[in-house]
Amino acid sequence: MANAKLGEALRLLGLGATAARVYRALLERAPAPLAEIGAAVGLDGPALVAAYGELVDAGLASPAADGGATVAPVPPAAGLEILGRHRAAELDESRITVGGAFEAFRRQRLAAYGDDLVEVVTGEAIGPRMRQAWASARQQIRQLDSPPYFKVPGATDDALATLARGVTQRVVYSRASLEQPGHLERSIEPVVAAGEQARVLPSVPVKLVIIDDAYALVSLSIREADVFTTMLVVQPCGLLSALVALFEQSWRDALPLHGRTALPGGLAPADRRLLWLLAGGAADEVIAREIGVSRRTLFRRVQVLMARTGASNRFQLALQAQRHGWL
Repeated sequence: MANAKLGEALRLLGLGATAARVYRALLERAPAPLAEIGAAVGLDGPALVAAYGELVDAGLASPAADGGATVAPVPPAAGLEILGRHRAAELDESRITVGGAFEAFRRQRLAAYGDDLVEVVTGEAIGPRMRQAWASARQQIRQLDSPPYFKVPGATDDALATLARGVTQRVVYSRASLEQPGHLERSIEPVVAAGEQARVLPSVPVKLVIIDDAYALVSLSIREADVFTTMLVVQPCGLLSALVALFEQSWRDALPLHGRTALPGGLAPADRRLLWLLAGGAADEVIAREIGVSRRTLFRRVQVLMARTGASNRFQLALQAQRHGWL
């Protein structure tokens, strides 16, 4: 019974059945020549050498000198500790191997699953995909707008047509959008006049368009090179929900660009554009360029507007312009 328990214990530690028989004989007869140990278990030659070598490798026996000299087991506590360490190392290696295999499986499965959630659009396919998005909107479009821009012929016309169909458009522009040469006059003012709800922030966290609650377009741009070459189309999932929340937070934080479409109190279009740019934080040279005046003329216009509103500085002018419905 004791021998059976010992054999099972050795097996659990990774020792083969033949090596376990040799070890039991070693415990009974050693110190003794290796040949005698082999004879006790019916082994000789290469089979005996292999079985005894397994014991030596496991740290359970002393190496046999050349010529088959006397052999003996090592103290069991030390031998079993060495064997246990070997087994622990093997288990750790197995754990790492299995864990790595599972991670590869997980990545592969998630990648396959994600194919249905995220579409990658690149190069010349971006323009048609963006126009298709505007045409597909039924209720609302939410957008975070900032350069660099991908050139889409007819983009402003698409936005105007979408508004004409009764689709709500809410856009948060970055200050860089207002400073982009000609962008305010050609792309922003026409759609705002047509009913787009526009606001401005110093910067936006990402270039984003959300079509209804159906999907989102996220541009991957290289700002340093002014390049926009890749766009993600995100289908309903946790990421889309996060993008919607990001837009709504940006919308709450942004300053309105206008309150009504009619020009209030005889405010000139150039002055209204001046106030938009001023509220967006644009530099004086940018504002002067966009409204087509010198910096000295710009300064005089700002002073006149401050006098009309009773503001003592530009910050108060922006607040009063908002209250008067000029933004």
